Amino acid sequence: MEITMDVETPPCGALSVRVPAETGCAENCTAPEPMSPNGRIMEEMGIYIVMMMGLDIPVNLPVFRTGIEAELITRSSRFCSIMDGFKDGKPRWVQTVVNVDDHIIVPRLDPTMVTTNPEKAVEDYVASLSTLPMDRRRPLWEFHFLNLETSEATSTVVLRLHHSIGDAMSIMTIFMASSCSTADPTRLPAMPPPPRRTGPIYQGRLRPPLTLSGDYLAWVWSYFVLAWHTLVDATLLAATILFLKDPRTIFTPPPDGTESCRHKRFLHRSLSLDDVKLIKTVMNCTINDVLVGVTSAALSRYYFRKSGDNDTKRICLRSILPVNTRPVSTRQTYVTKVETGNRVSGLSYPFHIALHNDPLEYVREAKRSMHRKKSSLEVKLVQVVGDFSVKCFGAKTGAFIYRRCTTHTSITVSNVIGPAEHITLCGHPITFMAISTYGQPQALILHYLNYGSTIKVIMAVDDAQFPDCHKLLEDFSESIKLIKDAACLQKLTTSTQNE
Repeated sequence: MEITMDVETPPCGALSVRVPAETGCAENCTAPEPMSPNGRIMEEMGIYIVMMMGLDIPVNLPVFRTGIEAELITRSSRFCSIMDGFKDGKPRWVQTVVNVDDHIIVPRLDPTMVTTNPEKAVEDYVASLSTLPMDRRRPLWEFHFLNLETSEATSTVVLRLHHSIGDAMSIMTIFMASSCSTADPTRLPAMPPPPRRTGPIYQGRLRPPLTLSGDYLAWVWSYFVLAWHTLVDATLLAATILFLKDPRTIFTPPPDGTESCRHKRFLHRSLSLDDVKLIKTVMNCTINDVLVGVTSAALSRYYFRKSGDNDTKRICLRSILPVNTRPVSTRQTYVTKVETGNRVSGLSYPFHIALHNDPLEYVREAKRSMHRKKSSLEVKLVQVVGDFSVKCFGAKTGAFIYRRCTTHTSITVSNVIGPAEHITLCGHPITFMAISTYGQPQALILHYLNYGSTIKVIMAVDDAQFPDCHKLLEDFSESIKLIKDAACLQKLTTSTQNE
């Protein structure tokens, strides 16, 4: 289908897009680029990213198509490259000619379902993508346009792409560089301020003079603690790869090893970012601490309600936490340079299924655990092990290690940094964004993504294992409400005592 349109429109206004002087990839082909070790693992595992975006207006397909061709494709060579070189053992990205129409899908949905329950129609369609293959003769990305109104949006766009193209942060960076602020279309969207990274993994301590014996001993002790924690985490990593497994619970994937190819359902719920920040301030912790605490509280509520287990008081499980290894400054410089690829490591993070009388205890436990992990070089160790295994023994070995880590733990939890305000992408104002993945051998994968004044909790769940997954999603809303109420009470109590 050939679509023609007028592109002489104001920059980034409603139903208009910025059009660079050059578009497409065929005219600007570069030499093949080798695939990164992480990219090769994602290729071997068959992991995909799904990005759901609600639009404030009906889809104008010609305008959105122009935006894809003029903005998204030109900013990253991965969007016009295919994988090659697997036969000779040197996987690489090879640029090719892209026909955007091959990557645009407008499905026909059940009219009855669309009329009676549009949310369910969208949810079922996105879930069906988790079992559909992609044409590997083309770049592995596609846009799906669902032009039906739901409670959150007038229409919905779904981007599905292979994880080897880039991680969630790099995809968000491309979106930010290709969009504009909805409030002020003349400028690019604002990003949240960069987080303050703490811990030995990010900060080195200058050696104090020997004359300050107390400070000098503290400096020596800090490196002893760092070495000890790193050794412990290295031992646990090796044990996890070899034999150490989480106890079986309702969150554990089935032991038959087929979890990665089972049907996944993607659900999302908006939480108040102001509530998260309030809890963060009262507890003197980070946003990640709050989100991990909310996750532990929600999963605990679901577990004890679902299992009916009133005897067990505490279960220690582990989650995989992906960690973005890019410098924080790159989030602010996305205008001048868009970097795709997978620059991500990870760590094994303990969380507890427990019933606490004080909801704030979930956040306290998360804060203690995160503080302990910041006193270790586990993130760097995992990155080194992954790169070394792929470069020396091949992608199958790297994928084997990754698969063992995910099957021997319970869930994956990730927090993705999004724009601080609403954006307009390809001429369409975006009302919400929700990102997730599938292909990992886990039954439950959680993502958080901030967008404007909200933060989305997004779940990718095994349909068969979590038939009541909507109740689990409600547990997140109820848990953050309980934790926020407890934080407000503690704040009021503290203020009263100070007076």
